[in-house]
Amino acid sequence: MTEPQADETAPLPPLPTGRMQGRQVFLDTVRQAFDAAAAQGWSHITLSDPDFVDWPLGERVVVDALNRWARRGRTLKMLARNYDQLRLQHPRFVQWRVTWAHLVEAHACVGASGAELPSAIGSPVWTLERLDPLRNTLVASVDAERRVALQERVNECWHRSTPSFPASQLGL
Repeated sequence: MTEPQADETAPLPPLPTGRMQGRQVFLDTVRQAFDAAAAQGWSHITLSDPDFVDWPLGERVVVDALNRWARRGRTLKMLARNYDQLRLQHPRFVQWRVTWAHLVEAHACVGASGAELPSAIGSPVWTLERLDPLRNTLVASVDAERRVALQERVNECWHRSTPSFPASQLGL
């Protein structure tokens, strides 16, 4: 007798919505978001955080999901104060960024305070915002008004930012 195989065509469970709390909840929800982006073919993803140091971006499952998501016409927009810690702590993601450089636009908003620069994921259908990074208090939503409001806050910082986190470091 053979063991039942997982149905790879089965729809993903819906992304969580509502108020949540906890570090593990944050990590799991970010992982689920990248899986959903790949499965649902999100045209764009916006990532915003002061430094992305405590995100699971360098995990193999996240990079694999990003590889499944990456296609012509898709865009990943990233906004941070700086990317120094991301480079050090997430080498798999940094390599993914090199491979898919044509899909990624990254900016640094150096002078932004924590309240000005949301810790969030934005997509065409769902948002996740970490309201309190220390306690990992999150709000996830499919509400269009919340998506637009988050995008407006990210865009305010984007307009004051400069290109950063290049795919390659040129030296002399």
